[in-house]
Amino acid sequence: MRMILLGPPGAGKGTQAQRLMDTYGIVQLSTGDMLRAAVAAGTEVGLRAKSVMEAGALVSDDIVVGIISDRVDEADCKNGFILDGFPRTLAQAEALEAMLTEKALRLDAVVEMQVDDGLLVDRITGRYTCANCGAGYHDKNLQPKVAGICDNCGRTEFNRRADDNAETVVSRLKAYHEQTAPLLPFYRDKGILKTVDGMADIDEVTRQMKALLGAG
Repeated sequence: MRMILLGPPGAGKGTQAQRLMDTYGIVQLSTGDMLRAAVAAGTEVGLRAKSVMEAGALVSDDIVVGIISDRVDEADCKNGFILDGFPRTLAQAEALEAMLTEKALRLDAVVEMQVDDGLLVDRITGRYTCANCGAGYHDKNLQPKVAGICDNCGRTEFNRRADDNAETVVSRLKAYHEQTAPLLPFYRDKGILKTVDGMADIDEVTRQMKALLGAG
């Protein structure tokens, strides 16, 4: 199973990716993680990326695709993978398809997690975590059983991400929709675009995904 998981920040991609990994025995590929690993390993494409980053420039699409190309050749990708955070533009989607075609591989599915922007802003701005163990909470949806005390470790210090504010979230959502909109018809025309209700209960989203993708 080779797939792309599309969805704006806060849609729950990470949670669903973990469940899909367990179901299908595949790995999640984060472009950020792969980029850092390639630089640390000193691969040819990693060295190219390092020089670009040290110059303060953005890593080009061809470098990112090169890093993905190297990564999907590794043994743990034999059963498939979930791409998270890539592609974000039509040019990236076309470059990814060309790379996979060269390897005689193809995507099995592109799953879009549809969300309501207004509800998503509320979901993201209300979330916070335990400063000690990282357990997640929410102002409305998931508060500690005892106010101010982490259910998991009993500590009383909590953190909120600096970018989890309404203005930043709205800006990130706008960028996501502008970048992602062209990807939908691109993958729909290929017959591999599938859609789930990203605002549903976590277990229901998982059920919808498994129904669309088939049992693992």
